[in-house]
Amino acid sequence: MSSGGITTGVLAGHWRASVSPWGAVQPWDDTAVLDWFVAADDRWHTPAVETTVRQTRVDGTPVVETRLRIPKGDAVHRVWTVADGGGMTMVEVTNESPMPIAVAFSRGDLLTVRPPTDVPAPGIDLPPGSIVLPVGHQASVTVALSHTNAGAGTLPSDLPPALQVVRGWTTVAERAGRVVLPDPGLVAAVLAARCELALAGPPHPDDDSAGFLVGVGQLVRMGELPTDWLPDVAHAVELTVKGVDDDWRVGVALDAAALVLTVADERRALRDLTKVRARRAPAVGQPPVVAPDQGTWLLAWIDAWAVSPSGALLPMGLPDSWLGAGVEVYDMPAGPSSRVSFALRWHGERPAVLWETAGDAIELSAPVMAPSWRSMEPSGETLWPAPPNVLEGSGERGSRPNTPERWGGGGDDGPSVSFS
Repeated sequence: MSSGGITTGVLAGHWRASVSPWGAVQPWDDTAVLDWFVAADDRWHTPAVETTVRQTRVDGTPVVETRLRIPKGDAVHRVWTVADGGGMTMVEVTNESPMPIAVAFSRGDLLTVRPPTDVPAPGIDLPPGSIVLPVGHQASVTVALSHTNAGAGTLPSDLPPALQVVRGWTTVAERAGRVVLPDPGLVAAVLAARCELALAGPPHPDDDSAGFLVGVGQLVRMGELPTDWLPDVAHAVELTVKGVDDDWRVGVALDAAALVLTVADERRALRDLTKVRARRAPAVGQPPVVAPDQGTWLLAWIDAWAVSPSGALLPMGLPDSWLGAGVEVYDMPAGPSSRVSFALRWHGERPAVLWETAGDAIELSAPVMAPSWRSMEPSGETLWPAPPNVLEGSGERGSRPNTPERWGGGGDDGPSVSFS
């Protein structure tokens, strides 16, 4: 099971590991951790205790980049996993400094381009079995940890590079819908949450039944078959309907369950779910004005922001800082059997909306952005009025009825949504 950090693995395999905040690969099968150390011009650097370590996901994917400050540059450590050869986790270290360095790995059962040399490592006590590899300036060294064949060996030359893996994960994650927003950090966080969900799975239904349903809905939208999930979906629905009626999470969880049952063509179960929902009070709670930091509920939140199950576009409106900026939403669900794509382009203070629907016909509306607009057309474009938080003709910000003036109550810099 996960020990925290960023999960790495491939969808086609069962092997998983966590990448720690300093770049160590921690397999979930309780085998040894693959840690790293750098000998620079000044001293040995241990990333686990250095204060200059910075880590990011590349474009929100499970390709993890960890930077360690060394004299006059960085040692850049990247981790990604490929399916080739039964599964391998790749570790690449690039020397972005003008001086040569050496990198030590705490496991010797690695695939390398050349056999590691028996070089002593004065100045540091490395774990038993560690290997040390030289890295010239502006050069890289790559090793791989095989998931199936323990032992050192030669690294194949035709394995997918990190950027190819980034593109693959982006394609998988965006099957569930894609957004292009003025906040690139929010876009990356959505993609990261989907990737983590695909590798680590949803929460257990007994721990978070609503979160489980939302997670399975996302997985099915990403292309996973719903069949194996159906017994747990039924159990999670039973637990969720016992929850608080006015919690917005109940509504989106049952919407996700309906989508899963629709994809599975479970018509009887879908009718039963409809009856269950009819017997209970409708969820009246609204999503929070501040986006959750990460995880399943961030995904539910971005869905709720984009389009409602009844076909309302941007039912939460736009934050002030996004006024005048382009917004694009692709292939997001509007109910269990309809999808909507739309884009905003601005003509002065007025947004032009272009839309396209797929699946069952649905009436689109925009109760916050354009209260008088409705359309049953499967595609089209129109000019909405100036948003209610822009004073007509002035371009100044005013109050927006029935919605917060700014997401999260932030200052003039926009919504208080930030992601590392």
